This record gives sequence, structure tokens and C-alpha cells, in this order.
Amino acid sequence: MGGAGVSAKDTVILYGDNNNWFAAYGFWLFKIYGHKDVRLMNGGRVKWLNEKDKPLTTEVPNLTPVGYKVTETHLELRAMLPEVMDISRTGKSNLVDVRSPDEFTGKVIAPPGMSETAQRGGHIPGAKSVPWSTAVQQDGTFKSADELHGIYLQQKGVDPKKPTVAYCRIGERSSHTWFVLKYLLGLDNVKNYDGSWTEYGNVVAAPIEKG
Repeated sequence: MGGAGVSAKDTVILYGDNNNWFAAYGFWLFKIYGHKDVRLMNGGRVKWLNEKDKPLTTEVPNLTPVGYKVTETHLELRAMLPEVMDISRTGKSNLVDVRSPDEFTGKVIAPPGMSETAQRGGHIPGAKSVPWSTAVQQDGTFKSADELHGIYLQQKGVDPKKPTVAYCRIGERSSHTWFVLKYLLGLDNVKNYDGSWTEYGNVVAAPIEKG
């Protein structure tokens, strides 16, 4: 960050492709390392490109390096494998699988063109299937809070009184859902399991469900 001219006191706005998958992952990382003011550009790069009045440039900015010091960390935003396995066994938290339906059922292990994979397909026992894409509109912007409430809490049964852990394949799509649950729906305790299926699906004898 310091090399990019960003200080810990700056406002950081993130955007990217794929409806901000990796921008959301970056947002999550910024929050883990205590950055105070970080935001997502709603709709990401595609929405910007589709709005003909939005400028683009190929100019490379001239950056002045600054000091960037991390003074606090928030590891409570990250779920690790032992916690996820405990949740699967006890049901004490919501476990949300944000991958595609074919990944959830085990029909495919990873979407075409994605290299990180696992030995087995399927999903973590007890997980609810809520694909990340259900949270966005066609232009890439987030759906309204009322729509999101209906999807996650009413239709899919995510209990707002329980902690929640989201996972996908390598943690980028689940970062997007983590953002939705924590910042747009205001759930108190939401974590991203960034090890996700690439870790879990490679663990010997880890319990897996299909279908």
C-alpha cells in the first residue's frame, strides 16, 4: 500500500471485474488489517464501462510512496478449517456455500477455466446453497436491502441470531457474500472461510455431501 501511495488514513475505493469478486476480497483483507475507510464501487468495472459518459484512461499515475503501518488486526473476520468443521458438526452457526449449484451438488469441482481445484466435489454438510450471484442485479449492482433480506433470511433460512460463515472455492466469491451479509444486511458476526473448497475438498476424510 505504501508503495502505491496509499496511507492508512486514506479513503480507499475498490473495483474490479466479475461483479467485484476480487474487489470484495480486497475489501475483506483491508478490514482484517484494520483500514478504517475502505469502500466498494457498486457495480464494479462493467457498470462503469456500460455507462458511456464515464471516462477511461491508459495513463499510468505518478505515485509517491508513503509509509503504511498496520496498527490493528481483525482476525475474527476469518474462519479457519477447525471452526468450519465444528460448525458443520454442531450447526451452531450459519454455513453459506456461495458457489454455483453444480459445484454445490458435486456435478463439477470447479467452474471451467479456474485452475484451483480439489480432490472431491460436493459441499460441507449443513451448508445452505446461496449462490453469490443472487445478490446482484443484471447491471452488477447490489439488490436492495429488502430483496437481500428476502433471499438470505426468508428464502434460504439464514438465521440472523447465529454467527455466519461464507465459503466458495478460494474465498473471492464468499468475500462478496460476506460483504452483503455484514454491510448490507447488518448481521453481527460474519466470517469468510477463504480456505474454502480448495482446502476443504482436499482434506482426507473430511465429511462431504453431494446433491
